[in-house]
Amino acid sequence: MVQAAILGVVQGLTEFLPISSTAHLLIGERLLGFNDPGSVFTEMIQLGSILAVVWLYRAKVWEVVSGLRARPSSRRFTVMLLAAFAPAVVAGLLAADYVESVLHQSLVVIAAAFVVGGLVMLFLERRAGRTTVTRVDDTSYGQALGIGLFQVLALVPGVSRSGATIVGGLAMGLDRTTAAEFSFFLAMPTMAAAFAHSAIELRHQVTPDRVGSIAVGFVAAFLAALVVVKPFLGYVRREGFAPFAWYRIVAGAALLVAVGAGWLQ
Repeated sequence: MVQAAILGVVQGLTEFLPISSTAHLLIGERLLGFNDPGSVFTEMIQLGSILAVVWLYRAKVWEVVSGLRARPSSRRFTVMLLAAFAPAVVAGLLAADYVESVLHQSLVVIAAAFVVGGLVMLFLERRAGRTTVTRVDDTSYGQALGIGLFQVLALVPGVSRSGATIVGGLAMGLDRTTAAEFSFFLAMPTMAAAFAHSAIELRHQVTPDRVGSIAVGFVAAFLAALVVVKPFLGYVRREGFAPFAWYRIVAGAALLVAVGAGWLQ
């Protein structure tokens, strides 16, 4: 239960930072010796993080949901999110088994994704001044679709779902804060769908002896995400994404060294 709580906190703290929560969880599980057959724990506790961001943005969520019939702006916002969400649905259905059975097992893939993602983020940070969108609601359908295509890259562990969508937002002309907030909103349907898919696929592996650890990790992820989201936005406004990019590069290089030296298998 202590290990589950630690890993839940790791999940919640890293889910909305552009540093890959999945990679941190997979590495953390190996360091702690936490056994997670079928990645059931890893998949299930992510819903805790998404519920935290739904709670934090509950006013906007309610505004959109309650206005679907009466307000064109609510319908436009919904279609925009669906345009960004669609590519991940297609890619997930086609590649989910390969990602979970092959890529999730490779620390070299994770390390390489860390480094490459960091370098791309640094490159786009230098273009951060060339922005055309300063509010999530003003994102065009084409820009949303482009961000959604970037999100597909997050199927590779180490890329980071939030990192991929933030990089996509920057590439599509969103400013830093708007790119981060768009990532939060896109996380809602994406992670809810991923959870539903995992719940169906892994339902037979959610045995009574694992329910307790999943519940502890779920709650820990919810509370940790609740704490980190707003400070993250404030930090991005002041400092940008470069510190996270450098963290990715250093962490990826360190992981490659650890794997090469045989410290991590």
